[in-house]
Amino acid sequence: MASEYVTVSAKIPRGLRELLERYGVKPGPVIRKALEEEVRRRRLEELEVRAKGLVEELSFISDEEIAELIRADRERR
Repeated sequence: MASEYVTVSAKIPRGLRELLERYGVKPGPVIRKALEEEVRRRRLEELEVRAKGLVEELSFISDEEIAELIRADRERR
């Protein structure tokens, strides 16, 4: 299955572009990796917030009730 790509552009200072060329750095892979890491970081933050919300919603269930629910689920198998 082929991936569909889009082009993203960014303006950078001329000096930075000259340094990229000087050191042979291809900006595409660097930008792609940075964007992937940022998206991963934000997804983790979002999941953390959702998990905290679930903990708050479920905090009223006692440990005994949880154990009972687990036992009942195991018995159904």
